[in-house]
Amino acid sequence: MTLPPAVLNRAILLAPALLALAACGDAPPVEKALSPDALAAVTTDAGAPKDQLARAIDDVFTAPGVGETRAVVVMANGKLAAERYAPGYDKDTRFISWSMAKTVTGVLIGMLVSDGLLALDAPAPVPLWQRPGDPRAEITLRQLLQMRSGLRHTEAGDPPYESSEVRMLFLDGRDNMAKWAQEQPLEAEPGKQFEYSSNTSVILADIAARALTTSDRPEARRKAVADYLQQRLFGPLGMTSMVPEFDASGTLIGGSLMHASARDWAKLGEFLRLKGRAPAGEQLVPIRWVEAMVTPSPASPHYGFQIWLNRPIPGVPAGEHPLFPDRAPKSLFSLIGHMGQYVLVSPSQRVTLVRLGHSDSAERPVMLQQAADVLELYPSS
Repeated sequence: MTLPPAVLNRAILLAPALLALAACGDAPPVEKALSPDALAAVTTDAGAPKDQLARAIDDVFTAPGVGETRAVVVMANGKLAAERYAPGYDKDTRFISWSMAKTVTGVLIGMLVSDGLLALDAPAPVPLWQRPGDPRAEITLRQLLQMRSGLRHTEAGDPPYESSEVRMLFLDGRDNMAKWAQEQPLEAEPGKQFEYSSNTSVILADIAARALTTSDRPEARRKAVADYLQQRLFGPLGMTSMVPEFDASGTLIGGSLMHASARDWAKLGEFLRLKGRAPAGEQLVPIRWVEAMVTPSPASPHYGFQIWLNRPIPGVPAGEHPLFPDRAPKSLFSLIGHMGQYVLVSPSQRVTLVRLGHSDSAERPVMLQQAADVLELYPSS
């Protein structure tokens, strides 16, 4: 596809908006780490040896080849254990989610299923697919959640503007992202193969909006989803910094564009570690939904419902895995975002580790090994 200059210019103009930062937050007491050269702040009850924890966190920032680490937050046993920020960033900085947003979308769908507004194994309620003879009508909500819809969605392209994600976010699909994603044809039988896709998460976000309002007005769609997320998820978790983005049609950009502080991303990880329970004890989404989220898909042992799993992939070396199954419990799962955004959750170790920053494809495996060093300071129960 050859794109007109005006369209390419539009994409260039839109891109900086994704990097906007704002501020909000609060701080529990911390003390400087015992190591005199360490910059990480460690709490009085870190759950691990303080010197070792401080050094391990500092290595996530300073070890050769890790890229640019901007924030690390460690929660242990439900409490803030340690954190560190690069110059120019702090506890109040909102960080872009990139694909970590997909997991929020997965939780949103779970709440709607629990409310009886959606059915997990029924055909996905996408009006465009309901025409007689359309094979896409067979796609289920479960298959969308597990990234095995069979739709022709190519996450990465060469050149980049040929990818389905870039076209949807910045080019011909940008004003109505869900419609563009839903219009793509099948390239495989629904349910048969795994294909990671930001387009799929936007389809899920559109399904959520349609479940919450019958209006097609963008403002009504935005308000319905934003209010639901605030009342049912962000508010009860105390995620005061969270800012989700919507496209011009009012659809949540549920695959890539949410903004929150590192501490608030840690709160989301802890919520999942506790199987959908808020710190105050309220069950925000059924336990069985979170268990389903972290159950391997039949098409991909390392992926569940909009979340990555630390399960080995047959025939794939550990060093090529998105996580590190050779160095952490298989029960570990993670939100993962473009260029090195991670919320690593290890239920058996009672730990959540947030790492946010900028690491390219060569740097991410190196950085993950440093993150694994942090996690190994905490024993499994």
